[in-house]
Amino acid sequence: MLKKILLATAAFAALAVSAQAEDLKEFRIGILGGENEADRLRNFQCMTEKLPSVLGVEKVSLFPAADYDGVVQGLLGGTLDYAELGASAFAKVHLAKADAVEPILTTVQTDGASGYYSIMVARKDSGITKIEDVKGKKLGYADPDSTSGYLVPLVTLPEALGAPVDQVVASTGFGGGHENLVLEVVKGTFDVGTTWGSGVGEFKDGYSSGNLRKMVDKGILNMEDLVEVWKSPLIPNGPIVVRTSMNDDMKTKFKQFMVDLPNSDPACFSAIQGGDFKGYTEVDVDFYKPIIDARKATIGG
Repeated sequence: MLKKILLATAAFAALAVSAQAEDLKEFRIGILGGENEADRLRNFQCMTEKLPSVLGVEKVSLFPAADYDGVVQGLLGGTLDYAELGASAFAKVHLAKADAVEPILTTVQTDGASGYYSIMVARKDSGITKIEDVKGKKLGYADPDSTSGYLVPLVTLPEALGAPVDQVVASTGFGGGHENLVLEVVKGTFDVGTTWGSGVGEFKDGYSSGNLRKMVDKGILNMEDLVEVWKSPLIPNGPIVVRTSMNDDMKTKFKQFMVDLPNSDPACFSAIQGGDFKGYTEVDVDFYKPIIDARKATIGG
């Protein structure tokens, strides 16, 4: 019996050493879909340059997924080490496998808030100016795993409309990510669409951060073409998550790197976050419990 125990202990120790050795080779970053892949890779390029020396790894690799679910599946399968998720995408991971990832940080808006908004937009020349005007119109959502682009509108729009969404609008569909959804609204594929913004600053500027601001900064959206039709209640900013099985030393180094980033490299911080933020604050699973519960009740896992 003692021999078996010793062998088992040795085996577990070997696995632990192997896992830590693997951590030292490559750090894998998952990037959510929703905007042009080249832009996403460019925004995260600074991470590939800075993190190897910080973490002591041989290389940092970027994995831009076609949609939200690509990153979700990578985290569930343990093939990604870090990602920045929306609250609903995190809820999906948590409901499927609670110990797959740990939420460690979230962004803080320039006004000190740790939240953002779902923003419904329409073309300025559409005649749609308020939520009551969406009756009989085509509504576009961003992505099935988006908090602001789907889950929150799904939960809160019925109250704003006074009836279930499908009883009010003519049709609903998905735009294939936030950026494309807004472009489809501009093209007229959808009459209205749900995307996200900080709600800080002016709508005409695309707010201080969020999808609209990123599109304005890239020169692919003129806010003069859009009007804001509806704004949701405040949504918790999505978490920075890390693989739970990552060794503790690497977790500590990575978290400190991220906390320091707004001051150590403001340009890199702004690039990966897509706009102006004050910095980061610590979060845990409890911070996202309302979103986890809402997703479980409406969409499921």
